[in-house]
Amino acid sequence: MMDSQENILVSENAASPVEEKETQVEVTAEETVPAAPEASEVETADKEPEVPTAEETPIAEEEPAAEEMPVVEDTPEEPTAAAEERKAYATKAEVLERVKEIAHGEENPQKDEVDYLKTAFYKLHIAEREAKLKDYIDGGGDPEAYQITPDEDEEVFKAEMGIIKERRQQLFREQEAEKEENLKKKLAIIEKIKAMVTSPEEASKTYQEFKALQQEWREIKSVPAERANELWRNYQLYVEQFYDLLKLNSEARELDFKKNLEAKTRLCETAEKLAEEPDVISAFHQLQKLHQEYREIGPVSKELREEIWQRFKAASTVINKRHQQHFEGLRAREEENLEKKTALCEKVEAIAAEENKSSADWERHTQEIIGIQSEWKTIGFAPQKMNVKIFERFRAACDGFFASKAEHFRSLKDSYKENAEKKRALIEKAKALQDSTEWRSTSDKLIALQKEWKTIGVVPKKLGDQLWEEFLGACNKFFEARNAAGAGQRGEERQNLEKKRDVISRMKAVAEDAGDDVQAKIQSLVEEYNAIGHVPFKEKDKLYEEYHQVLDKLYKDLNISVARRRLNKFKDNLRQVAERGEGALDNERQRLMRQYEQLKQEAQTYENNLGFLSASSKKGNSLIDEMNRKVQKLKDDMQLVKEKIKAIDAENAEKE
Repeated sequence: MMDSQENILVSENAASPVEEKETQVEVTAEETVPAAPEASEVETADKEPEVPTAEETPIAEEEPAAEEMPVVEDTPEEPTAAAEERKAYATKAEVLERVKEIAHGEENPQKDEVDYLKTAFYKLHIAEREAKLKDYIDGGGDPEAYQITPDEDEEVFKAEMGIIKERRQQLFREQEAEKEENLKKKLAIIEKIKAMVTSPEEASKTYQEFKALQQEWREIKSVPAERANELWRNYQLYVEQFYDLLKLNSEARELDFKKNLEAKTRLCETAEKLAEEPDVISAFHQLQKLHQEYREIGPVSKELREEIWQRFKAASTVINKRHQQHFEGLRAREEENLEKKTALCEKVEAIAAEENKSSADWERHTQEIIGIQSEWKTIGFAPQKMNVKIFERFRAACDGFFASKAEHFRSLKDSYKENAEKKRALIEKAKALQDSTEWRSTSDKLIALQKEWKTIGVVPKKLGDQLWEEFLGACNKFFEARNAAGAGQRGEERQNLEKKRDVISRMKAVAEDAGDDVQAKIQSLVEEYNAIGHVPFKEKDKLYEEYHQVLDKLYKDLNISVARRRLNKFKDNLRQVAERGEGALDNERQRLMRQYEQLKQEAQTYENNLGFLSASSKKGNSLIDEMNRKVQKLKDDMQLVKEKIKAIDAENAEKE
């Protein structure tokens, strides 16, 4: 049997925004701004190879250490915007449209967007499946027989995601091949510069060729991360050696220093403007590119090297701190989300631990948990280490409740089935007797069957009504035949009807003009009414209702009158009670309070019993009417006790 539709939640295995790896720009060999901690993403079906990150080791050559930066290559993909700024998809069709654009378009698939699309699609997919199951159950369907139908949209989604996965893998292979080719090109450039530094006399002549090689080096992009630092150190070594050869040509060297200073100054200005960039992530990535350009530019004059580097370093520190604060803010929100989700787990666990005494309790708790599940879906990610654990705790609590609910209704269903079989057996017995002409013995047997019917537990209302009508039809068929056979008795029954109507008329007269002996009159009329025999069957219920309406009014008026006399008598005796000594009134008040609580408890017991009784026919039930009268009598007695307590309080107030 499937769990109820309320028990379906979207899995939260996707990594949170803070879990994206960040490569921080190292500003000096000694002072590095801490980066956002790394966190592994939860494995997914189409996870692709991770892009390696270079081991970033500072270079120590002729340039000052402050200007020697690590290689910033191949930063892992990172969300381009915060998760809350992503487009909210309302339908699966919208998600599929975007997936197809990525699968068949020119843009390179970004992992964070692909993961977001996957989560969005399956949230909508599961919500749709929940709605279908709910409609099925609300329509009277059997949850055990429900089968999930294949979803064409899901098949299309999986196919398109397969294409995207293949494209990403192909893109990765192409990038790796390009890096290998770039490595060969840069190694060739190093060899050429190396050859230049072996001929000092040719240094001035080959200067332009050297500048062209530098430009070519800058234009070549990423290389394999594991070779990046070694490559840079070799390049830097031979570049410095070549510049050393140019010392004799100071004019060319100074011109080169000037151009390098201008280029680095422009980079400083650009880095300083990044502080105004509203997108912190974008600013961080732009800074990485600026660092890449900075280290590709040749040296400046020694007296300016530290100054220009400190300016660039200061601008970098501002961006790095903003980047760090951004992720610290995300972590703080994730901690808040964890607290909220923990509170929801505790709520569901408390509900699951409560006792459900009726189907209404199960339904009420079910709606509460559905509301909590809806609230859960509005809360963002928890910290990566706890995100899956807290979801598993929440899911376990929900599953436990709905499993217990399913077991309850499964046993209830078995009970319904057993009760229905018992009632069908009684129907068969009643039908076997419906044509009998043994009036007295068959009447007793059918009455016994009716009493046995009342002892059987409940069945679903619709089926219960059908079974009752069938049973009642068999009984009525016999009794109508018996009544037809006893037509001779009708004259006597008509006379009894007139006699009882006369008694009712006299009761009404007593109700209109009650005298001092009203109680005796009522008792006499009741005895006279009860002594009269049967009346016609069709008139019985109507007469019964009229009789008790009048009788109830008489008793109510009589109770009010008696209660008034009792209260007056009680007030007259209060002074005598007070004279017994200090505390006598308080003792009497406590006795009345106990009496009031006893009456209240008794009335509640009757009212609870009334809730479990149901009328045996649409025409009413005498037992229920009698219990209602008892409840009203108890409430009248409670009111009298309250008035007595008020009288004692008033007496105490006068004494004070």
